[in-house]
Amino acid sequence: MNYGFIKVASAIPSLKVADCDYNEKEIESLIVQAEGKGVEIIVFPELSITSYTCQDLFSQQLLLDNAEAALFRLLDVTRSLQIISIIGMPVQVKSSLYNCAVVIQGGKILGLVPKTYLPNYKEFYEQRWFASASTIPNCNVSLCAQSVPMGKNMLFKTSKVTFGIELCEDLWAPIPPSSSLALRGAEVIFNLSATNELIAKNQYLRSLISQQSARCISGYVYSSCGFGESTQDVVFAGNALIYENGSLIGSSERFSLDDQMIISDIDVEHLRTERMINTTFSENIRLTDISDTMEIHTQPCNPRYDFELTRWIDPHPFVPSGKTLDERCEEIFAIQVEGLAKRIVHTGAKSVVLGISGGLDSTLALLVCVKTMDKLKRNRTDIIGITMPGFGTTGRTYNNSVSLMESLGVTLKEISIKDACLQHFRDIDQNINIHDVTYENGQARERTQILMDVANQFDGFVVGTGDLSELALGWATYNADHMSNYGVNCSIPKTLVKYLVSWVANSIVDEESRNTLLDIVDTPISPELIPADENGEIKQKTEDLVGPYELHDFFLYNCLRNGFRPAKIYHLAKKAFIEQTYEEDETSMPVGSYDEETIKKWLTTFCRRFFTQQFKRSCLPDGPKVGSVSLSPRGDWRMPSDASYAQWVEECEEL
Repeated sequence: MNYGFIKVASAIPSLKVADCDYNEKEIESLIVQAEGKGVEIIVFPELSITSYTCQDLFSQQLLLDNAEAALFRLLDVTRSLQIISIIGMPVQVKSSLYNCAVVIQGGKILGLVPKTYLPNYKEFYEQRWFASASTIPNCNVSLCAQSVPMGKNMLFKTSKVTFGIELCEDLWAPIPPSSSLALRGAEVIFNLSATNELIAKNQYLRSLISQQSARCISGYVYSSCGFGESTQDVVFAGNALIYENGSLIGSSERFSLDDQMIISDIDVEHLRTERMINTTFSENIRLTDISDTMEIHTQPCNPRYDFELTRWIDPHPFVPSGKTLDERCEEIFAIQVEGLAKRIVHTGAKSVVLGISGGLDSTLALLVCVKTMDKLKRNRTDIIGITMPGFGTTGRTYNNSVSLMESLGVTLKEISIKDACLQHFRDIDQNINIHDVTYENGQARERTQILMDVANQFDGFVVGTGDLSELALGWATYNADHMSNYGVNCSIPKTLVKYLVSWVANSIVDEESRNTLLDIVDTPISPELIPADENGEIKQKTEDLVGPYELHDFFLYNCLRNGFRPAKIYHLAKKAFIEQTYEEDETSMPVGSYDEETIKKWLTTFCRRFFTQQFKRSCLPDGPKVGSVSLSPRGDWRMPSDASYAQWVEECEEL
């Protein structure tokens, strides 16, 4: 199965100006290579059969005849191939010449798309040679002894995807043709371009393509002229770029002297889901006149080989990396701080209260509180951090919680829950030696009662510490750590919590706090509700019980953000955690090692728990949305608490 992916390629052949025979052979070679790699659609640069820089040679009948003869040969070569090829060439129609994209498959010309906007400024003089698509209505023309449909509002429909085409300057127009094509149904746009190089132009070009693919909620495959074009006045560096909904998923090397072909997989299923969710997109469709759309149905395109996913799959979709790392972390932290600051000002609270366990979540919440008080120009002592040792508290987490509160200068309180829990267990006749769910949850609820009552004492409110991953899995005690007055971590997944704490440690705090924070990051994740082992170490490790948060966050993102079914998530997880290789990078998280059975096991757990624990999410306290995934019942996620998980788990079991 290809799980909704379409394999595409952007090719940059090495050309010779006005040498159609040479250029045809280069194009032919790349088409054959692409077919062998399972590519279903390949695009070449603008006027690639003749080259873009022929200038007044475009008025030479010999060049136009040679271009058609070269296309004849390409049709003959592709007669036995299923790949769809999009090639640029000049096409003469009556008394006008058009700069066209020629779409071919299986020895047939499927359609011609002429360029709409012809640049005629600075170094460009296209109106000297070509007519605009706006000068010719939808029609059929004769080319290579075939009757071929021609028009600017043309859609090509395969069994997997609907695509449209625009050429170079069309993209730079205030309203690009691709905008109209997307509203007519095109899910992927192919652009045949020339685009000479100027200082900083490439950065602007990438921004333009990214924005257009995002605005159209589409794939965008771009190919521009490279080595071999005339350098008489300008230089063409060659750009093969593949975008999906604003994100770059494939790019070539600029200024290469060799031909290039970039292959990637566009997730058409994901694009359809995004369009379905985006009501603004559907409203624009309603307002668009699509009566003049030409639809061309292609032949079946089934690659000779089994589908193999080419594109890179991010194992940590919630975690920022690369050049934007610091900027992204700062922004996330600022959203949390801004949300808490507004709540403090609005309520007139004299304090904020939170439990500090020495674990990741409460640590991040404490750091947010500290930054908030600093921003409000209030004393950090208005933050009341309470450590509440219980039966499972270890020396490591206790010492870290105390050390961190002391170094940050907040008000520290220590209130043991042991005596209160022992009395409660006697009251309800709970055996202290039976470490069941009653034993665990009784401790969690006692801690929350302490926090709420202390908040009342000091005219404040309780800041929640639970994170998005815990909410997704329901890994919280109902009406205990599940509850607060304002949850600052409610849309921060566990992998991101860990990363944010590391970022704060290395960017903001003093050396003493930094050392404590880094040790907290290295501490096993645990609710510490079961007594420690004989060595005083944490015995109850969360990830042993519910599975690795690294996997669960991957499942969560692809389930909620992308709407993928379990089979597709499993396929992507195998690619991300088993098949891909990684180079160590100081800006990226290490990637865990899992086998197929492990991924399947925890995916099944995720699906089951996600459905059965919805009742906890239906009554969540307020908290700020930070990323593209939120489980707030008032915002992004509305789900019946009694929805059946049977089909999701059944699909997991059939993997």
